[in-house]
Amino acid sequence: MKKILILNGPNLNLLGVREPGIYGSNSFESYLPELRTKFPEAEIEYFQSNIEGEMINKIHEVGFSYEGIVLNAGAYTHTSVALHDAIAAIKTPVIEVHISNVHKREEFRHHSYISSVAAGIIIGFGLKGYEMAVASLCE
Repeated sequence: MKKILILNGPNLNLLGVREPGIYGSNSFESYLPELRTKFPEAEIEYFQSNIEGEMINKIHEVGFSYEGIVLNAGAYTHTSVALHDAIAAIKTPVIEVHISNVHKREEFRHHSYISSVAAGIIIGFGLKGYEMAVASLCE
């Protein structure tokens, strides 16, 4: 069974209530069982933190033993050299996911410090982006 971590960053704990016009009306916790059902061959672990250091610690914890990490770093995508370095230091492939199309949003969201070290990037497909990322890691 493949072990996959879904790691969500700051403010993603508010999915379902935060700007539903951009992020939709489902919480991640309500979506997760559906995702797990679609991929019985994977053990999908979920971790969310608003704290950059906790995210880095989680990447270090699983980055040499899991088959993949699906990362939505939220706003840290656009600011965190530390997350970039953590991803560059591990062996586990990381797929960067964004619920909204960040290129249709404010200009500061157009740059990602994570993309250059990610195995792939999925942008703008809503929560389905997580499914696309897990499917890729299960292939």
